[in-house]
Amino acid sequence: MALTLHGTVADNTAVLDRRSAKPLVINGDMQIAQRGTSVTGISGTSLGYKACDRWRIDLTGIGEFTAAQTASAPDNTGLVNSYRLDCTTAETSPGASEYLLFSQFYEGQDVQLFKKGTSYAEKMTVAFWVKSNKTGTYVLEVDDNDNSRNINQAYTISSANTWEKKVLSFAADTTGTFDNDNANSMRLRWWLAAGSDYTSGTLQTAWGSTVSANRGVGIVNLADSTDNDWSITGIQLEVGEFDANSIAPFQHESFGDNLRRCERYYKQFGGNSSHERICLVFMATTSQARGQIPISMRAAPSIEANNLQIEGTAAVTVNSVAVDQPSARIAAINFNCDTGIAAGQGAQAQGANNTSARLKLSAEL
Repeated sequence: MALTLHGTVADNTAVLDRRSAKPLVINGDMQIAQRGTSVTGISGTSLGYKACDRWRIDLTGIGEFTAAQTASAPDNTGLVNSYRLDCTTAETSPGASEYLLFSQFYEGQDVQLFKKGTSYAEKMTVAFWVKSNKTGTYVLEVDDNDNSRNINQAYTISSANTWEKKVLSFAADTTGTFDNDNANSMRLRWWLAAGSDYTSGTLQTAWGSTVSANRGVGIVNLADSTDNDWSITGIQLEVGEFDANSIAPFQHESFGDNLRRCERYYKQFGGNSSHERICLVFMATTSQARGQIPISMRAAPSIEANNLQIEGTAAVTVNSVAVDQPSARIAAINFNCDTGIAAGQGAQAQGANNTSARLKLSAEL
């Protein structure tokens, strides 16, 4: 008799059925940190990706923070790392326009399964583990960037310095479709502190046009003491409505698969002390080398070079970059150099003999 696997675990078929699908949240277990495991001095207007890949900090003038990948996670979950924010300079009274957000942005083509803007629109559920010394009310927002619509939900951290699992479901939205492209369509945003421009209204718990005053209503101020910290891990996004008992377990993927998905948005070469090869180059002149790097990124990346060399000689700089469009699969890079290598010869671009040597390619949303 043939064995039907689903027949033996009838109560858990949803978990088995989703094994071949990638999780919607990228790096939800905080395993990948290509930029480094810690970034200090996050202050002023600091908008961008810090520490763990795919996770963005948006801070405008509200205290100062350190972001780090830490070896801390809830027990018995298979999770080993988390993303931690530590307040290092406090601000007890945020200015009206100030805020602190933790976010992940999504391409429109990756969130079409929610059928947003149609009569078949689906609910969504976000689950995550969170820990902070500062108990109280926080807010998670789902932001439709294409149509300037949003929905928000408050959650409470009840016990200080204790991992708590939160499962938040959001209504379906039959208004405003996501663009089917590789641009920024949807954002998950955790509100951690904000001034009155974002807290003076009524929390928007149903889908509607974005009103700034309704986005962070009732939240704590994570910036009000240098004792404050906030950690998160095990973030998942599911189609449908679930509670803590019905939601599928966090979907782990291999480190390699996780890294490859992160590299669609950010990829770097170098970072060790062994003259890591970046690419082969052709000496167009005695002072300019040209090379190609195979890539597969969301869009044409911006490129930053630090401490690169041509065959171990003087440092070189990136002069210009051309990228195969529209697929963003080949980065053709021109390097300015002073190498003494004759025109017409082949050579290699490499990192200098130190850990600060980097070639960074960014196609972040």
